[in-house]
Amino acid sequence: MTLKFNEDGYPYEDLIEENKKLESRIEVLNNSLSIALGINDDYQRDNKKLKDQAKAAEGETSIIKGIGMNSPEMKALQKEVEELKADLVRAKEDHQYDNLVHQKELESLRKK
Repeated sequence: MTLKFNEDGYPYEDLIEENKKLESRIEVLNNSLSIALGINDDYQRDNKKLKDQAKAAEGETSIIKGIGMNSPEMKALQKEVEELKADLVRAKEDHQYDNLVHQKELESLRKK
């Protein structure tokens, strides 16, 4: 601030320059605030998207868990797997029996 004198010789402070500096600083701060608010809005939107995606994933997970091992579809598939396992065991036993029969036939043919 500069000390000046009026027409009557009384001193006064020149506030015009100080006012210009303050107005310039206010404008800079307003621009910074606008930028910060814009960034905040972007982050808020991104945060909402991520929260929505997390909710959707949680919903899908609960659906999958609900279907899981106790659903009628899963029980039917488990029953089918058990039946196929039993069929495989029977097929292996039949195969072993056939091998024994063929082995005995070969031995009897070799003796002749």
